[in-house]
Amino acid sequence: MIKARVTRTIATVGRIVAVFSAAAILLAPVVSQAAAPQVKTQAPGYYRMMLGDFEITAISDGTVTCPLDKLLTNTTPEKVKDVLARNSLTPQYETSINTFLINTGTRLLLVDTGAGHLFGPKAGGRLVSNLRAAGYKPEDIDAVLLTHIHGDHSGGLTIDGKAVFPNALIYVDKHEADFWLDKANEAGAEARHKHAFVEAATAFAPYLASGKLRTFGNGTELFPGIRTLETPGHTPGHSFYVVESRGQKMQLWGDVAHAEEVQFPSPEVTIAFDVDAPAAAKQRIKAFADAAKRGYWVAAAHFPFPGIGHVRRDGKAYVWVPVNYSFAGLQDAPY
Repeated sequence: MIKARVTRTIATVGRIVAVFSAAAILLAPVVSQAAAPQVKTQAPGYYRMMLGDFEITAISDGTVTCPLDKLLTNTTPEKVKDVLARNSLTPQYETSINTFLINTGTRLLLVDTGAGHLFGPKAGGRLVSNLRAAGYKPEDIDAVLLTHIHGDHSGGLTIDGKAVFPNALIYVDKHEADFWLDKANEAGAEARHKHAFVEAATAFAPYLASGKLRTFGNGTELFPGIRTLETPGHTPGHSFYVVESRGQKMQLWGDVAHAEEVQFPSPEVTIAFDVDAPAAAKQRIKAFADAAKRGYWVAAAHFPFPGIGHVRRDGKAYVWVPVNYSFAGLQDAPY
């Protein structure tokens, strides 16, 4: 009997010790590991998709913040603020600067070059690093196709006076080159456009010196499956590039639109950067209608990265439908 009581006492003491041990663990202060530093950098900015036999890579040059309520025209600041607010955005709008690399299998063609150093160290200027992250070097580019010669599309041609793409020919519409690369036109230009002449002269200098500028007219087939489409308005020689392979089609739009949240519901809204605003509005309305009717891919320079998607009609307005993120869309993609 004594032995049994001793055994029960030992068991009870064991249970009490276990309870207090568990409580002590629960009440003990949590000792954390050293805090990991916050990285505060964005992921490399590139996105790939196939267009028939062509590989399209959207490559980000970064972003730049613009006061849309002050820049958008043929509307009012109040309307702009209201539309942006309904999309959880502010008038200080962070707009993407997108470029697009077309790998045809035989050539590497870069559509637009971003801003280079024109906007300073905190905006734009990321094309080269993102191009390298995507697996290419500036020296690999065979041709640069410019939609137009505004600084955020051609400024990345040159950094510190040197050609960024030393092996590339530079293609641009003849009207565009004749306007921006002729200094005589600067005198008669509106004040808000004068800076673009200086930027153009700097960006093109090494390519002009080496004889690498090529100009074209409307509907020129620059390479198999890639032709030009004149869309003057935003600038005198603004051009789309129409890319087709195995029945698939993409139009690279340049600056036919800048703020999709505002301009898709109201295509008549223009922007202060337009050289001919009424003509730019007509081109936008025509482009939206055709893309919505025919259903081809669109790549836009200033829509949220990667700037690729479709246009859908919504009554008298339009809606932008961004590309669905995909691995399956890349043939033989490594996983």
